[in-house]
Parts: sequence; C-alpha cells; structure tokens
Amino acid sequence: MDIEAGSGALPYAPGSGRPVPEAEPALVGRWRAAGGELVELLAQVRERFGGVAAFRLGPVPTVLVTDPDAVQHVLARHPERYVKRAHRARLLIGDGVLAATGTAWKRQRRLLQAQFTGPGIRRYEQRITAAARTTAGRWEEYARTGQTLDVGREMRRFALDAIWRSLTGHALDDGTERELDAVAVVATALPTLPADVTDAPDAVAADLARIDAVARRAVEAARDGAAGPDGPGLLHVLIDAAAEHPEYTGRLIRDELVTLLAAGHETTATTLTWLYLLLDQHPDAREEALAAGDEGSAPRRQAVQALVHETLRLYPAAWILPRHAAEDDVLAGYTVAAGTDLLVCPYLTHRDPQLWPEPDRFDPRRFSAPDGRPTRPGAYLPFGMGPRACLGTQFALRESTILLEHLLPVHTLSFHTIPTRAEYGITVRPDGPTPASLAAPRT
Repeated sequence: MDIEAGSGALPYAPGSGRPVPEAEPALVGRWRAAGGELVELLAQVRERFGGVAAFRLGPVPTVLVTDPDAVQHVLARHPERYVKRAHRARLLIGDGVLAATGTAWKRQRRLLQAQFTGPGIRRYEQRITAAARTTAGRWEEYARTGQTLDVGREMRRFALDAIWRSLTGHALDDGTERELDAVAVVATALPTLPADVTDAPDAVAADLARIDAVARRAVEAARDGAAGPDGPGLLHVLIDAAAEHPEYTGRLIRDELVTLLAAGHETTATTLTWLYLLLDQHPDAREEALAAGDEGSAPRRQAVQALVHETLRLYPAAWILPRHAAEDDVLAGYTVAAGTDLLVCPYLTHRDPQLWPEPDRFDPRRFSAPDGRPTRPGAYLPFGMGPRACLGTQFALRESTILLEHLLPVHTLSFHTIPTRAEYGITVRPDGPTPASLAAPRT
C-alpha cells in the first residue's frame, strides 16, 4: 500500500519552515472502515511520514509527534508554546494538579513537588514496604491453599494500599478498597464520554458519589487529627496548605486527593500486571534479574529496575500526551500554526526501530547493559518529560521495585488465561482478566 502525503498540508508562513506532511484521507478512511484503534492509525502515519506528521479525523489536522528531538522541543524546551488545554479525566479529578493549568498548576505543583523528590520518597518508603509485605503475605496464603488470584486485581490492591498509606498514614481496609473500586470504573468509562463533559452522566454518577464519600471521610479524619501509625501523610500537607493558601478549599483538597489516588495507583498496577505477563513469556528474564546479585544488593535492585523500565518502554504509563500550540512555531523544520492540536506519543517513540533495535522484543538488558538504550532525551519518556512530567515518577518506580523484591525471589506465576489485546484508554491495559496460580513458595 503506497500512501502519498499531501491532501491538504497544514497552513504555514512562507519561509518559516516546511509544511507538515499530511496523510491522504484514504488512509484515515481505511482505518475507519476497519474499526481500528487510534494507535493503529498513528502507527501508520508515523511509518509513512516520519516523526512529525499530520492526519485529519475532522476538518482540522492534528500533528503527531514521535521524533525524540521534536518530543523534547514540545514537552521540555518550549512547554509555554505547547500547552495542555483540558484533561479527559477532569470529570474524576476536577482541578487536581494533573488537570490544572496556568498559575494554579504552578502553585499546586510547587506544593507537591517536595513530597516526590528523593527525601520525600524516603519519607514514605516504610509505608510502601508495609504494603508490599501485606501483599507478600497474601501470596503466601494463595500458594499454600492453591487459590486462584487475579494478577491485575492484586497489583491494584498493592498500589492502592501503598498510596493510601502515604496519603493518610493508615493501611487500606477492605471497605475502603471496595469503595475505591469506583476509581477504576470511572477511569475505564472516561474515554467513552465527551471530552468536554462536566456533569456526571448517569453511567458514572453513583461511582463518583462513592469516591467523594471516601474522600470526604478521609479529609474529615485528617482534620480531626487522626494521623496514622506512621504519622501524617500527604493529605495532611494539603490540609495544612489551606491555612496559608485560601485557594485550597475543601473542593480542591478533594480534587488533589482523588488525583493522587487515581494517578498514584492505576499506572503502577498496570505496569506491574504487564511485567508479570511479559515474564510469563520470558521466564529467563526473571532468573537473570535474581542472579544479578544477592537479596538487597545494588546489582539485584538495578536488575529488577531494568525489568520495570523495559516494561514501561513497551507499555508507558503515559502512552499519549495531547498538547495545543499556543503560538506559531517551527518544529523539526516544519511550521506549526497557533491553534494546532498535537499528539505526542511515547508508545510509538518507544517502538521506533530506528531508536530501539527489535523494538517489540522484551529485553531488560537495554536498561542494564552499557549503551543498551538511546541517549537522546526524547527517546524514553514513560512518564512524560519537562515541567509537566508525572510528579509521581520516582514514587512509582520505587514502589514497583520494592514489591518485586518481595515477590520475585519467592513466587512464580502460572497464568490460566492471557489477555489477547491491549486496551488504549487513559492508560494501556490488558483487555481482560489475568487469573493465575502460584507455585509453592521457595524455602
């Protein structure tokens, strides 16, 4: 199939740059007729027209950005030119830091930033470890009894427990866990709702009410001084901020709490689920990681981290990043007019064969061997990059590593069924359940 560019190149100012190459309408038409995923269209556009290319799903073209230098230009070098306009998850997270823009975003980001730096992460490491030990205890019981577990569900339980302990200082109880299942329900529904929806449709209204009730109880408990066994958590930081910053109303505290809950567990849980599915196909990768060093050693930890990074390369936490050109610009030699929508796609950048040899192959050595990965900054960005990169990157990497250090040396999984496809919503997740059994623990 030979696709030519040029059914209507983007408008540009003569002499300022070349027009962005644009896919023929026939390409989009064939994709629509096949009922494909958006990522399949984006992959075809990238393959035919390169790392900066345009396509039309309506009257106005959208620019796809996958070239590493162009990615860095948009996200890190000139974030003031390429801005976030709205977030599809706003219905769930309101004005939390993930959806906030402008001055409000800067203020909210500044408040939370210190909690997610190295010293901040160490402050919550004991709580993450307690959540990992709780999960390890459950897995010992599953192995002893032969009970089937769902790996995705287990990873969500762990990640939710870790962030709940970090927010409130309390372990996650069964009742709160059941109520917070509503977060996943709403997150799954969001891609099917209009992007500009502000009122909760009937399909998710009850789930949003459940989430609000959990948030309200947690905030009230924190205001009453109910710090957990390990002391106050992130929620107390938000409540204390209200004393000096009147903009931290009860609603904004709720929004930040739900943002941290949602973003703080869903991506980690999905990454860990993918990792176990990949290890099922590549068992030698597990053995190599465990053989890299003794328990608790730096080489073992680095090898486990390489497993996580290679999983994030294949299934990045942020698989697509929408931006909007606030002004005219020249991007990688192409003119982008103010008002243009762009899609930065880490998923495709991570699978570019020019950057990553055999890109579809799971090979953790890319992140442990010298010269195993590209050095261009925009080539690997599973959590985004630049000032709007995910606040919780180090938290997510740390909790993933801690859990794997508890589970990998002891347990091996045998999956009963394997999901056959990926689901491209707010995250990239397996499209079905992941039932499995555990081998008896090693002694």
